[in-house]
Amino acid sequence: MVIIKVLGAGCKKGKELEENVLAAVKEAELEAEVKKVEDTREIMSYKVMSTPALVVDEKVVSAGKLLSPIQIRELLI
Repeated sequence: MVIIKVLGAGCKKGKELEENVLAAVKEAELEAEVKKVEDTREIMSYKVMSTPALVVDEKVVSAGKLLSPIQIRELLI
C-alpha cells in the first residue's frame, strides 16, 4: 500500500491537490492511503518551503505546484 500525504495549511490549492490525488488513485486503481497534513510543524519536518506539497512513501515528490491527476498518476506508477 502506498501512503500519500498532501501537505498544506488549508489553502485552496492544497484542497485541490488532495482532490486530484484522490482522482489519480482511483483512475490508477491503486491501493493507497491519502492523508491531508495541515500541521505546520509536520510540514516543516519535510523541509518543504512552499505548499501544496506531495509526499509519497515519505519522499517529497512535488512542492509548490498544483499537479493534475494525470501528473500525479505518472508519479505513482
